Amino acid sequence: MKKLFTSESVTEGHPDKLCDYISDNILDAFLKKDSKSRVACECVAGKGLVLVTGEISSNAEVNIEKIVRDTIKEIGYTDENTDISYEKCKVIVNISKQSADIALGVNKSFESKVNNSNMTDDENSKKIDSSINEEAINSEGAGDQGMVFGFATDETENFMPMPINLSHKLSKRLADVRKNGEIPYLRPDGKVQVTVEYENDKPVRIDTIVVSTQHEENVDLQILKKDIKEKVINSVIDEKLLDVNTKYFINPTGRFVIGGPLGDTGLTGRKIIVDTYGGFSRHGGGAFSGKDATKVDRSGSYMARFIAKNIVANGLAKKCEIQISYAIGVAKPVSIFVDTFGTGSVSDEEIVKIIEKNFDLTPRGIIDCLDLEKPIYTKSTNYGHFGKDGLTWEQIIKLKK
Repeated sequence: MKKLFTSESVTEGHPDKLCDYISDNILDAFLKKDSKSRVACECVAGKGLVLVTGEISSNAEVNIEKIVRDTIKEIGYTDENTDISYEKCKVIVNISKQSADIALGVNKSFESKVNNSNMTDDENSKKIDSSINEEAINSEGAGDQGMVFGFATDETENFMPMPINLSHKLSKRLADVRKNGEIPYLRPDGKVQVTVEYENDKPVRIDTIVVSTQHEENVDLQILKKDIKEKVINSVIDEKLLDVNTKYFINPTGRFVIGGPLGDTGLTGRKIIVDTYGGFSRHGGGAFSGKDATKVDRSGSYMARFIAKNIVANGLAKKCEIQISYAIGVAKPVSIFVDTFGTGSVSDEEIVKIIEKNFDLTPRGIIDCLDLEKPIYTKSTNYGHFGKDGLTWEQIIKLKK
């Protein structure tokens, strides 16, 4: 059976990704000075204005406006007439401390409170009490309720789905050729889309590639198309995946001069499918950037990817999706779900047991396992949070079966 699947990626200059990068730069700046910082930092960018808002509790002092301007400059935005100027844009900072009600659940887990109290002797209390373990007592509580998903497949070397993997490589290459001068007339904003044809669930060819990239005024469209095809697409994509029927759409509107936050307002957390698996796997709905590791919609997603990747890498399945769910203030997950889509060498129920044996899924357990109190988050912001070298949740370990 043949089918097509499409995923997209965006460059670091995309207005939403600009906001993600500002938020994660602020997070890293606080963690650099205070590893226990609680950060939930949001950013909006549009029409020469950047608004930074959210809740931050920290012993560190950080010049947020300077981080905003330095980030815009690093990405390459200098022109207020076509996108945004790091020198001339207006920056508004509106930050408060973390809500005391949220901190109440995060600072001390529900399980630790139960352990130190006299519970009423009813049926529900007995069930809760019997499920509490030492890890849950010693952990913080989850920073919010919600569910997270992790996914891995053996169809690529980095255990990512091929459509999103190739999309990220192309969008990263767009930024590289702009910065190194190979295509000097490009500007920071850009998007990529790759459609892969599958036959019996195996990727066999690329059906369509779409590239839309911001460029300087008066650039000849035919030269741009030729440069993108030769210096971006052909340098990234294995020619074995391309054939005479592969379709290319390069700047199909014919002009892309106005871009960045001038062309389209940016917002932190709006590219959650780009950040994860390109739609190939389900998503819990929580965004990542600007959040410290007590927020399980970020740290839990990293852990779920870590587990799914190691299930596949250890030969327990060819494809694996994992869901973990949490209640705010409670350390231990409410549920663990596994689906190996019929590819498992053992049952999905057995894999759940292997997960419980090998991984501490409390917030503190995740933070310690993946070393998430360090300023590492800007490494993950652009071109996907998964599938990249140098991230702790991408390491492969041997599982105890």
